[in-house]
Amino acid sequence: MDFETIKSRAKEYCDRESDAAFRKQVEELLAKDDRKELEDRFYRDLEFGTGGLRGLIGGGFNRMNTFVVRRATQGLASYLKKAKPGAKLSAVIAYDSRHYSDVFALEAALVFAGNGIKAYLFSSLRPTPELSYAVRQLKADTGIVVTASHNPPAYNGYKAYWDDGAQVIPPHDVGIIEEVNAVVEIGTIPEAQALAKGLLVRIDKDIDDKYQAMVRGRLFRPELIKKMGKDLKVVYTPLHGTGAMHVEAVLGGLGLEVTTVPEQRKPDGDFPTVSFPNPEEPAALKLALDLGKKLGADVVMATDPDADRLGIAMPDGKGGFILVTGNQLGSLLADYVLLSLTEFGRMPKKPATVRSIVTTDLQRRIAEAYGATSFECLTGFKWIADLARRFETDGSGYEFVYGTEESYGYLVETEVRDKDGISAAAMTAEMTLYWRSKGKSLLDRLNELYVQHGYYEEIGISKYFEGSSGGAIIAGIMARLRTDSPKTLGGVRVVRIRDIDALVSWDPARPEKKERVDLPTSNVLQFYLEDGSIVSARPSGTEPKIKFYASCRNETKGDLEGAKKRVKAELANIDRDLKAILDAR
Repeated sequence: MDFETIKSRAKEYCDRESDAAFRKQVEELLAKDDRKELEDRFYRDLEFGTGGLRGLIGGGFNRMNTFVVRRATQGLASYLKKAKPGAKLSAVIAYDSRHYSDVFALEAALVFAGNGIKAYLFSSLRPTPELSYAVRQLKADTGIVVTASHNPPAYNGYKAYWDDGAQVIPPHDVGIIEEVNAVVEIGTIPEAQALAKGLLVRIDKDIDDKYQAMVRGRLFRPELIKKMGKDLKVVYTPLHGTGAMHVEAVLGGLGLEVTTVPEQRKPDGDFPTVSFPNPEEPAALKLALDLGKKLGADVVMATDPDADRLGIAMPDGKGGFILVTGNQLGSLLADYVLLSLTEFGRMPKKPATVRSIVTTDLQRRIAEAYGATSFECLTGFKWIADLARRFETDGSGYEFVYGTEESYGYLVETEVRDKDGISAAAMTAEMTLYWRSKGKSLLDRLNELYVQHGYYEEIGISKYFEGSSGGAIIAGIMARLRTDSPKTLGGVRVVRIRDIDALVSWDPARPEKKERVDLPTSNVLQFYLEDGSIVSARPSGTEPKIKFYASCRNETKGDLEGAKKRVKAELANIDRDLKAILDAR
């Protein structure tokens, strides 16, 4: 795109942007003729992808701002009217602690109102899982949560939900994107007018109370918590996000001793105590771990800003803490849910657990040990939610009991159709108490699972490629992986390749014999190694980066520490080869 076109787009944006601050940013760039910054803000429109929007906050078509949010909401409103002609439509909107989240949420509500769609807007910040819950409770047709999840402070985003409380999937996602791209005029009305017409309704405590009651109601052993809960010390951090209200209310209401990290309790879009407000990052839990050591905590917990993810650390028995990966906690929760359903005689005839294709295979082995079927789906919790919905209507007889993905997402209930860090925190507290009642720690139980099923460990590698050329670089890496696939990884032969974009898998020694893959299409490549290890490659759906995942397994054979060493050595070799692929881009 030539610079004159860039400047023309910048001037068009200034004419259409109602927010003076965002408009002024671009006007100043035009006055300075700042080529580099203008190109970055206008070489493309911020893409409304299959999950919504996410980007840097600022003026421009390639930024998160008032105009971009209004245009996206207009597209969603237009699609709703076409998908449900003649219906009396409604939407629910929530937002987190990020900069401009409250502004963007109100702007979205007023666009819905301007299109005759009733907007239920939370009166203050709320977590993503409560938004999903509210869509179902209020029988709304769509939902929006304004959040950039665990991204750095400069980002914000916008996730769209359908009437089942799950993020939109085909065909709705494609239809919404087409409508967003076709927007010419945006319908909106003033806040006072929307309130007077009943098209803007504030919601809060009624949904809060029901949501918290649901979370408590999904626990298995309230009597155990009542008996032993006062002896369990929980240190918790919401990482300056939305989680404190519900985590404190639910866990504290159960009688558990919860201490929230004081420096991180208050919502703050600057996230001043962390580089990344991400419970996957060890540095983000430093204050919580320090407090946990000081207080002798039994478990340390952290939720991300919109409280859909949960990270934990458990005592190592030596006065310190071990950070638990998403795969490890997901496996512990799968084991606990299935064990509890079995003990209480509540296991369905055809229980189903769901995991993403890059989540540890340990969870499949755990599920099968309890007589459950473990289904796999694409990365993204909307696909887990989709299977949960389909089980209810497809006549297969399967009943959803648990869903998880490696990126710290867990679902232990059916009332929410997205990952839920609040309910996962409550279930994790109960699980910790349960194993204590058996004379064991979470670490003890995790090691028992490894002895039973084999030792599993995973690594992830991510590489960012920013700017207008980033997408082409990532596409080039994926193309080369397809046309010149590695014969070995970590010194181990590749015996099967699965291309989920082409929906086929094959043995590299017999490439002419391809088998069909029963999944929706997605730009993912998976390499299955001779020793059972799996390596996956996929571009991120929300950030300008490519991600590799590697999972290795080794039989313990009475020597768990030996199995851990063997797996770590293999992962180091795979890590070396993957970095070489990236360096040769």
